[in-house]
Amino acid sequence: MSVTGPLSHLDLSVGDPDRSIPFYAALLEGLGFTRFRNPEPGWTGDRPRRAAWFVRSGDGSSFSIDLRPADEAKRDRKYDRYAPGPHHLAFHAESRKVVDRVHAQVASAGGTVLDAPAEYSGPAYGGGYYAVFFADPDGLKLEVVHHPPTNP
Repeated sequence: MSVTGPLSHLDLSVGDPDRSIPFYAALLEGLGFTRFRNPEPGWTGDRPRRAAWFVRSGDGSSFSIDLRPADEAKRDRKYDRYAPGPHHLAFHAESRKVVDRVHAQVASAGGTVLDAPAEYSGPAYGGGYYAVFFADPDGLKLEVVHHPPTNP
């Protein structure tokens, strides 16, 4: 079946692959993503400069996240979520248990936890919205959320 609309992939430029790759490994592997193995230079060894993870959906389509080093002259710039561009990225979790597991894995890997797992309420959230928020090593805000299915 042809799929139109959902994201196919996301490429992120990172300031320091030595910090970002372990952070994203904890986050994405905790969410069930699989690390893509690429034998090309820069993807292997003790200090890879590139990494990618993917997850497949039931229809066979996939979504991937690829990390690449930022331009050297710009690699120390921190992400500003209040400048034009994405404010944050949210990943769906199939249960509260997954939210808690990812929180523990990212915290154990030294990731910055902005807000520990909690239930959020109000008109913007609906009932049962349970989430944790992180900052990646470059300051990009990330969320892992479980909320019961609703009809759009």
